[in-house]
Amino acid sequence: MKAKEVILGVTASIAIYKACDLVRRLKEKGYSVTVIQSSESEQLVSPLLFQSLSGNKVYRGLFDMPHAWEIEHINLADKADLILIAPATANIIAKIANGICDDLLTCVVAAAKSPVLIAPAMNENMYKNKITQINLKKLSSLGYKFIGPKAGKLACGKTGAGCLSEVEDIVKRVRDFC
Repeated sequence: MKAKEVILGVTASIAIYKACDLVRRLKEKGYSVTVIQSSESEQLVSPLLFQSLSGNKVYRGLFDMPHAWEIEHINLADKADLILIAPATANIIAKIANGICDDLLTCVVAAAKSPVLIAPAMNENMYKNKITQINLKKLSSLGYKFIGPKAGKLACGKTGAGCLSEVEDIVKRVRDFC
């Protein structure tokens, strides 16, 4: 039986360290995990780490030269049983909500027929911002699913809403979809 394919979009939140554990836990549960990493997130974690954890190529730029001729954003969207974005910044949420397709991850999401699960992670002020809330409601009304965020200690040192959900909780939600 072929492993279910989770396309994991990783964006530049300080919670990115949990994405490493998320890849490992999904692999332990028998999923194939392919990471699409935003260029900004590469400032926090090297693509080599995600490649080592997933055992798969890490996709990065929209115009990176493919190993074999393929239209990567379409092929990635077609092979996905689920697209999971964790951590999801306010920026990526806004881009998806407004149909902006200016990087590989947003193009894959736009081309996807599979469910999309978004795990927000950002400062509480950003999460509670009216524009972010409008974007979340818009995506929810379009069928996008969310997990979190939860309350906890934020990168700024304060406590509040905006923390990435626990890895085990995200894995359980993934299992609900595939």
